[in-house]
Amino acid sequence: MEALRLILRYVHLIGFALLLGGAIVQYVSGKLRINPAMLWGSVIMLATGIGLSAPLRDGDEPAPAKLVTKLVLAILIFVMVFFSRKRDVVNRGHFLAIVGLTLVNAAVAVFWR
Repeated sequence: MEALRLILRYVHLIGFALLLGGAIVQYVSGKLRINPAMLWGSVIMLATGIGLSAPLRDGDEPAPAKLVTKLVLAILIFVMVFFSRKRDVVNRGHFLAIVGLTLVNAAVAVFWR
């Protein structure tokens, strides 16, 4: 089970990289829109995050409050990305909120023990 957990964590980090990297590329280009990397990153993060929340460890599960917080953040990110993906230009505040929530989600994962 440890190997499965490590693979899920690895794929989860790839989803994070896709989401944040895609957002940075769009921000630097000057045209704020949702690119496919951001969409796939949010989907991968949500799916693997749900998989990681399964009780696969021997009594070393994260706190339920942490899991719920990360789930809510991941769903918010996915919804914000999914429903904006076909727009030619996304509002700057909306786009920066996606980036901010992504960074907050990572911070919750790292700093909440």
